[in-house]
Amino acid sequence: MSRQPISTDRAPAAIGPYSQAVRAGDTVYLSGQIPLDPATGELVQGDIALQTRRVFDNLKAVCETAGGSLDQVVRVGIYVMDLADFAQVNAVMAEYFQAPYPARSTIQVAGLPRGARVEVDAVMEL
Repeated sequence: MSRQPISTDRAPAAIGPYSQAVRAGDTVYLSGQIPLDPATGELVQGDIALQTRRVFDNLKAVCETAGGSLDQVVRVGIYVMDLADFAQVNAVMAEYFQAPYPARSTIQVAGLPRGARVEVDAVMEL
């Protein structure tokens, strides 16, 4: 099976040796997004809700470039610096998804790239 890289300027460029997403068959694996503004490449400042919205906007752009939408996401992985932010992150996720919701894990981590407070990756089925 071949791998097709997905790339859009509507989401931040990869900051390492990886693709924004890779399509393999009808499955798209979306790399983790942190709250980077795609226009400036800078970390969005503000509360965790604002940062989480930027993350989901970035993921949405990659999904659309791959030919899908957030409605086709089957799994989400959320990584937060502080589980005390969970309720706000969860509320923002509810703005972007509707039932049936994707499967999800939420994990507190010791650090994220560029000092971000939240990162989200996903798997989408086309």
